[in-house]
Amino acid sequence: MKKLDWYILKKILVTFVFVVLMFEVIICVLDYADKNDDFIKNQVSIDQIGQYYLTFIPFIAGLLTPITVFIATVFVTAQLAAKTEIVAILASGISFRRMMIPYFMASIMIGIASFYLNSYVIPDANKFRIDFEYTYLKDPFYNTDKHIHIKVAERDSLEDYIYLYRYDVRRDIGSSVTLETINGTQLVEKLTARQIEWNEEDERWKLKRWQNRKVLDQKEIITEGKELDTLLNLKPSDFGNKERIWETMTMTELNDYIKLQRSRGADDVHIFQVEKYIRYMAPFTVVVLMAIGVIVAARKSRQGTGFQIALGFVIAFAFVIFFVLARAIAEAQSMNTILAIWLPNLSFAGVAVLLYRTVPR
Repeated sequence: MKKLDWYILKKILVTFVFVVLMFEVIICVLDYADKNDDFIKNQVSIDQIGQYYLTFIPFIAGLLTPITVFIATVFVTAQLAAKTEIVAILASGISFRRMMIPYFMASIMIGIASFYLNSYVIPDANKFRIDFEYTYLKDPFYNTDKHIHIKVAERDSLEDYIYLYRYDVRRDIGSSVTLETINGTQLVEKLTARQIEWNEEDERWKLKRWQNRKVLDQKEIITEGKELDTLLNLKPSDFGNKERIWETMTMTELNDYIKLQRSRGADDVHIFQVEKYIRYMAPFTVVVLMAIGVIVAARKSRQGTGFQIALGFVIAFAFVIFFVLARAIAEAQSMNTILAIWLPNLSFAGVAVLLYRTVPR
């Protein structure tokens, strides 16, 4: 690697870290000012607040990485152009394409780090952050869903389904419960109960005032009782607050959860698939935005570097708006999920190709 590559690579990485830290400080100060009243009202300790912001900082860093990469690239390249360093580089016989190699290397390094953080480190940190927010900063969660249907097991040709009229997350009690075993389109067994209650000690469900009907070829066998312990592929967390739950899942946990929800026939699987595809897409976003940043800022401007940095902000936030719309389209299933998620990258990659034709040679 030449000295020029080290020079540009070092500038990009140092500026990127500086921009991230700058945004982190600003956002954390504004966030603390906004939430301070809630901290005081709920008597949150300094240690808990400190731990909250230790988990909040990586979340914001992961969220802003594509934008901060773009801003850092525009700033560094505009400085090089303002000092005519790019002119000197091109005059020495180095092509613009060759000059972009350290930028490309920096984008790969940041993209890989971003993928690892977003897939494993940040989700673990989000477990505390989101729990903290729902404990001290948001209203308590109450499950208001009614007529809950869940597939709980599948073995050979048999499938087990559970129905609950309502589930109380505060007491971990469900009402008007039905457990059905189906063979194709035939009902094999049906167990009904007035209540189902979670037993924390042995991690089993307890059915109260139950009746079981087992359908045989020529007759039915009916049994009943007051209480019955049963083991189901179901946990109280399955009835808990699922808002932003995907943010707390590592890539391994996310894949396992998608597999579980598919086996249950859940209708919200696509939401978790969207999160999975975004994590894979994000590193490529870094590469695309860095390429655009280099091309936009490489030409020396009479308006100075301030104009190029401002233009960089406009393009960056245009990408953010496009990405938000694409995610909404993907979650609404208005078009193919993978195509919707990749549409911003593909579109801005096309923009990068068009802009590349205008750069100095």
